[in-house]
Amino acid sequence: MKIIFVRHGHPNYKDDCLTELGHSQAKAAAERLKNEKIDKIFSSTCGRAVETAQHIAARHNMDVHQLEFMREIRWGTPGTDDFVHPWTLATEWVRDDKDIVNLDWKEHVDFKGHEVVDSYNTVSAAFDCWLKDFGYQREGKYYRVLKENNDTIMMVSHGGSSSVALSHIFNLPFSFVCWTICPDFTAITVVDFCGKEGELTTPQFKLVNDAHHIEGITAENYFGR
Repeated sequence: MKIIFVRHGHPNYKDDCLTELGHSQAKAAAERLKNEKIDKIFSSTCGRAVETAQHIAARHNMDVHQLEFMREIRWGTPGTDDFVHPWTLATEWVRDDKDIVNLDWKEHVDFKGHEVVDSYNTVSAAFDCWLKDFGYQREGKYYRVLKENNDTIMMVSHGGSSSVALSHIFNLPFSFVCWTICPDFTAITVVDFCGKEGELTTPQFKLVNDAHHIEGITAENYFGR
């Protein structure tokens, strides 16, 4: 099974919708993906993701299926004004010569006790349940192929929730993914689950953070909600 991750277009975060620029970017992504064989399209329930997915779905005459668990992740310390932005932390870790490939990143003082860890655990668990519906059951660090699946599934979501999903399925520290994969608006990342029925498998990257379809349709990138 192939999963095509797409980040939403340039947003109006206050009203949770796409800006005019975001609609242009989403249309460019839809044009880019018009010849892709897509079997099902999913999006988070956030308006900016739904609107982006609808542009793509219209080119394929398909419906958009919304997933609550793929809404953008939260960050910060509950009950305080201490907001810890994961991408800011990743940048600071590199600048300060800290290990971004830290397998115990959840226990690091910069993350421990912050909402991003709870969000990470929630999205990861729900994503595994979602994958099981398509025939891939988590066993330890890998996935058991319950049934072979050749579908192509599209997932339109956010910089944060998609990075959590990628971190989880590839067993990569979230801090590492935040530094190495910084999805631009409508950026496309493709992963492929292979393997025969009954085997253990793990996904493979086929494309990472490709946004060349919005060249000339630019905006300052922001890895926010």
